[in-house]
Amino acid sequence: MTEEKEHLQALNDIRSMMERSSRFISLSGLSGVFAGLFALGGAYIGAKYIEHVDEIEWEYNRNGVIAFYIFDALLVLFASVAVGILLTIRNSKKRGIKIWDNTAKRMLINLMIPLLSGGLFCIALLYHGVIGLVAPATLIFYGLALINASKYTFNDIRYLGICEIILGVISSFFIGYGLLCWAIGFGVLHIVYGAVMYFKYERNS
Repeated sequence: MTEEKEHLQALNDIRSMMERSSRFISLSGLSGVFAGLFALGGAYIGAKYIEHVDEIEWEYNRNGVIAFYIFDALLVLFASVAVGILLTIRNSKKRGIKIWDNTAKRMLINLMIPLLSGGLFCIALLYHGVIGLVAPATLIFYGLALINASKYTFNDIRYLGICEIILGVISSFFIGYGLLCWAIGFGVLHIVYGAVMYFKYERNS
């Protein structure tokens, strides 16, 4: 019986080593929760701002309004990335795992290819004045980035990516609700995903 337990423990150790070498497992679920909260805060600020923009201001200061939303989104992105990096570093130290290795590089590359493509596509949309499709496009390309990177980290991220894509496609048919869908995708879904990840992988570790 003791030998059997030792064999099982050895198999578990081997499995753990293989997982560490092939997947980036230092992502923190709490970073998803914070990113969602930041996104909801940014969406709230955006919604309050648009309430005070009348048709005249939109007609003569369209670039200023767009610039405000870009700044708002970049602020949310910066805060989310900063907190995500700090929590991931803390998680890596707790698990005794290197934060930057070949697996992390592969994950980042696979994440950034769709993100950069989506960013350039959104710039093209703004350039041509197709503003209503920017929010759906960000959701769709973000979802594609998550799915693309999921093979190098937790599989749960794939499901978040699928949800983001579905929401992005739906919002592309309801242009007037782009900000709401953006808040759901980057806010609510991130909070739910982050909470699930935290209780599944981190709470008892």
